[in-house]
Amino acid sequence: MAQYMMDLHDERATFNFCGGMMFQLVLSKKLRTHLQTIGVGDANQPKLFDKSHAGMSRIPDYEKSASADNINVFHGREVRKVKDAAGGMGFAMHLSMVDEQSPDPESWTMPELIDYDGWGHDAGRNWRTADDLAREGNVEYGNVFGKEAYGLHHRCFWHLDGQNRVWLSAEDGCEGYAAPSKPKWNALMDKFKF
Repeated sequence: MAQYMMDLHDERATFNFCGGMMFQLVLSKKLRTHLQTIGVGDANQPKLFDKSHAGMSRIPDYEKSASADNINVFHGREVRKVKDAAGGMGFAMHLSMVDEQSPDPESWTMPELIDYDGWGHDAGRNWRTADDLAREGNVEYGNVFGKEAYGLHHRCFWHLDGQNRVWLSAEDGCEGYAAPSKPKWNALMDKFKF
């Protein structure tokens, strides 16, 4: 799963959320580096849950909290108005590394950890701008996504559906499946406008 996540990130792959909202998967630099160290069969390999776990509340040892372990659950952000997101909609799903010994500069801020309520509805939660996050200590957000970007933090996990598609799901139930990638010839034709 670690290699798959890196491949999705490197290919600027998109996930189809809510029937057509295309979100590019973006891994933080620290999470991407961590995933490179994980071998096949390693106990730290991220978990891809089967179709019976189509909601975060169904995964083993689920609890309503802000915690994540980089295996079963990840800290994520739904990011809007991204300066150059694949998919053409300005959306990204950003996953970052949880590491108390050496914090990820792109990860959640202390205020995000404190006010997390990811099982609640988005409308009642605190959406943050790049400036908000910079004030809270995350200056990388604006550098990575642009100064106009804003978003909402979510805990996320990976699961399959009945058709063996891979889904990235947020705790509140919003989720998207990995969109099929374009064949290389089509991408080349797009580049040169054939």
